[in-house]
Amino acid sequence: MRRLTHLSQALAIALLVTVGAPAAGLVATPAHAVEPDEVLADPALEARARQLSTGLRCMVCQNQSIDDSNAGLAKDLRVLVRERLVAGDTDEEVITYLVSRYGEFVLLRPRVSIGTIALWATPFAVLLAGIGYAVIAMRRRENDDVPTPTLSDEEKRALAKVMKNG
Repeated sequence: MRRLTHLSQALAIALLVTVGAPAAGLVATPAHAVEPDEVLADPALEARARQLSTGLRCMVCQNQSIDDSNAGLAKDLRVLVRERLVAGDTDEEVITYLVSRYGEFVLLRPRVSIGTIALWATPFAVLLAGIGYAVIAMRRRENDDVPTPTLSDEEKRALAKVMKNG
């Protein structure tokens, strides 16, 4: 009976989490970490800054954009993006500046280049090389016909004698 009570409680909690929590607003939504003192007065520039910030990686958190991170470095990067936009840089110039300063890792979606192609192609190349090696090894094994040893007439007679005498 106790087990049934625990099971019904677990089911009620699971139901609340899957159905009731989103309706009640209890599900966490991504909160932007942009502080009021960072927000630009020009709404168009602020929108561009937010768009750029969502594509830039926080170097501390590594799996969050600088727009979502509360880390000090993320704040510095958000301020830097806004400063560059106010100075008149285009979106691409801001990205190029940050990449030159922090490397491609600062981009949440890295650019397609020889390096990224090599990075993504390497596992497939290793897999194909392994399959090729296995195919070659199997073919060699098939071609290596190991001759079965044959007995000479004298050995056959000695074997027959042993078999007969047991």
